[in-house]
Amino acid sequence: MTASLPKPTDGELAILRVLWDKGPSTVREVLEVMTEARDLGYTTVLKMLQIMTDKGLVSREEQGRSHVYKAVASMEQTQGHLVSDLLDKAFAGSALQLVMRALQDRRTSEGEREAIRKLLNEASQDQAAKVASGGER
Repeated sequence: MTASLPKPTDGELAILRVLWDKGPSTVREVLEVMTEARDLGYTTVLKMLQIMTDKGLVSREEQGRSHVYKAVASMEQTQGHLVSDLLDKAFAGSALQLVMRALQDRRTSEGEREAIRKLLNEASQDQAAKVASGGER
């Protein structure tokens, strides 16, 4: 996500999740997925998508009589932007503090812990390779 795009609200993130999962969708398609989790009306979702279009979070394309909405930024870009903002604001830029807080406050499955170990091992190997090649000290 580029710095010029605004941070999505919680409701906008819920819509973006639908668009990331399903791909470009009409208001009705977004509504069908979202009403599984909470009670929303067609006009509410339409209005949110119109606001998100104005903010630059989604783009809109006419297909016949329907408008099809698409997320402008990928899920990874949006998550990166939100994490970076949180890291700076709440943890003074410390990834260690962010990870420690996340691990202390949330239960993690063995699979998640194994994935974290794997990432740490890969990061250590990458760092060692850079030092060995004289790239970083």
